[in-house]
Amino acid sequence: MLTINIHEAKTHLSRFIEKAAAGEEIIIAKAGKPIAKLVPLHNLPSARSLGIFQGKLNVPEDFDAALPEKALLQFQNADIEPSSENR
Repeated sequence: MLTINIHEAKTHLSRFIEKAAAGEEIIIAKAGKPIAKLVPLHNLPSARSLGIFQGKLNVPEDFDAALPEKALLQFQNADIEPSSENR
Protein backbone atom coordinates (compact mmCIF):
# COMPACT_ATOMS: atom_id res chain seq x y z
CA MET A 1 0.00 0.00 0.00
CA LEU A 2 1.43 3.30 -1.14
CA THR A 3 1.59 6.20 1.34
CA ILE A 4 1.86 9.77 0.06
CA ASN A 5 1.68 13.23 1.63
CA ILE A 6 -1.08 15.75 0.92
CA HIS A 7 1.13 17.99 -1.23
CA GLU A 8 2.06 15.05 -3.46
CA ALA A 9 -1.60 13.98 -3.64
CA LYS A 10 -2.67 17.46 -4.76
CA THR A 11 0.15 17.73 -7.27
CA HIS A 12 -0.40 14.33 -8.89
CA LEU A 13 -4.06 13.61 -8.08
CA SER A 14 -4.97 12.27 -11.52
CA ARG A 15 -2.04 9.83 -11.42
CA PHE A 16 -3.11 8.48 -8.02
CA ILE A 17 -6.75 8.23 -9.12
CA GLU A 18 -5.62 6.07 -12.06
CA LYS A 19 -3.68 3.83 -9.67
CA ALA A 20 -6.70 3.52 -7.39
CA ALA A 21 -8.96 2.73 -10.34
CA ALA A 22 -6.51 -0.06 -11.25
CA GLY A 23 -7.00 -1.59 -7.78
CA GLU A 24 -4.26 -0.02 -5.67
CA GLU A 25 -5.08 1.47 -2.26
CA ILE A 26 -3.26 4.72 -1.44
CA ILE A 27 -2.88 6.24 2.02
CA ILE A 28 -2.76 10.03 2.19
CA ALA A 29 -0.83 11.41 5.17
CA LYS A 30 -0.39 14.80 6.79
CA ALA A 31 2.93 15.31 8.59
CA GLY A 32 3.50 11.56 8.34
CA LYS A 33 0.18 10.69 10.02
CA PRO A 34 -2.32 8.78 7.83
CA ILE A 35 -5.57 10.72 7.45
CA ALA A 36 -7.33 9.30 4.38
CA LYS A 37 -7.39 6.34 2.03
CA LEU A 38 -7.93 6.44 -1.73
CA VAL A 39 -9.50 3.15 -2.82
CA PRO A 40 -11.09 1.77 -5.99
CA LEU A 41 -14.88 1.73 -6.33
CA HIS A 42 -15.31 -1.82 -7.59
CA ASN A 43 -18.39 -2.59 -5.51
CA LEU A 44 -20.76 0.15 -6.58
CA PRO A 45 -24.32 -0.65 -5.54
CA SER A 46 -26.31 -2.06 -8.43
CA ALA A 47 -29.82 -1.02 -9.31
CA ARG A 48 -32.50 -3.02 -7.53
CA SER A 49 -34.10 -5.71 -9.59
CA LEU A 50 -37.83 -6.04 -8.99
CA GLY A 51 -39.56 -9.38 -9.26
CA ILE A 52 -36.60 -11.59 -8.38
CA PHE A 53 -38.86 -13.99 -6.46
CA GLN A 54 -41.58 -14.11 -9.11
CA GLY A 55 -42.74 -17.69 -9.47
CA LYS A 56 -40.63 -18.84 -6.50
CA LEU A 57 -42.98 -18.02 -3.62
CA ASN A 58 -46.40 -19.46 -2.90
CA VAL A 59 -48.78 -17.05 -1.19
CA PRO A 60 -51.87 -18.86 0.09
CA GLU A 61 -55.29 -17.57 -0.96
CA ASP A 62 -56.20 -16.80 2.68
CA PHE A 63 -52.97 -14.86 3.35
CA ASP A 64 -54.81 -11.71 4.44
CA ALA A 65 -57.76 -13.43 6.08
CA ALA A 66 -58.70 -12.54 9.65
CA LEU A 67 -56.77 -14.33 12.39
CA PRO A 68 -58.44 -17.25 14.15
CA GLU A 69 -60.18 -16.12 17.36
CA LYS A 70 -57.65 -17.95 19.59
CA ALA A 71 -54.65 -16.24 17.96
CA LEU A 72 -56.37 -12.86 18.07
CA LEU A 73 -57.04 -13.23 21.81
CA GLN A 74 -53.39 -14.13 22.43
CA PHE A 75 -52.31 -10.85 20.81
CA GLN A 76 -54.95 -8.78 22.57
CA ASN A 77 -54.35 -10.24 26.04
CA ALA A 78 -50.55 -10.43 25.89
CA ASP A 79 -48.41 -8.35 28.22
CA ILE A 80 -46.39 -5.67 26.50
CA GLU A 81 -43.37 -6.71 28.51
CA PRO A 82 -42.75 -10.14 30.03
CA SER A 83 -43.36 -10.33 33.74
CA SER A 84 -40.33 -10.49 36.03
CA GLU A 85 -41.00 -14.14 36.79
CA ASN A 86 -40.59 -15.02 33.11
CA ARG A 87 -37.17 -13.36 32.78
